[in-house]
Amino acid sequence: MDFFSAMNVSASALSAERTRMNLISSNLANANATRTPEGGPYKRKDAVFSAAPIESRFARALDGAAGKEIRQVEIQQLIEDQSPPRMQYDPSHPDANPQGYVAMPNVNIIEEMADMISATRTYEANVTAVQAAKSMALKTLEISK
Repeated sequence: MDFFSAMNVSASALSAERTRMNLISSNLANANATRTPEGGPYKRKDAVFSAAPIESRFARALDGAAGKEIRQVEIQQLIEDQSPPRMQYDPSHPDANPQGYVAMPNVNIIEEMADMISATRTYEANVTAVQAAKSMALKTLEISK
């Protein structure tokens, strides 16, 4: 893998994890939102990642020699969680049904916090990979001195 392929792969992962973190932040911010423009409570959102071949001439030549494909991360789609809303008893709430239950968002705060930690660690790992690739490139330039 050449220097630019390594940077492209890590950059795609950083971008994907940033999008994931933005979705997690949105989910946490709307954990108690009972009204949306579409009607009903907020629905949890998540990103679906996929591996896509990296497009470079060098990567294709290396793929043929090594028999492997260099892949980068791509966000295939953003999805809404279709699980039913959480029903909470609160007869004084303006959105309560006649039985006194309010349809709350299907956001689990604990799950979101675990996802946030995972996204943060993955982001940090990819920053480390970028720094390692940069360090290797600098060491290579030092050899020619």
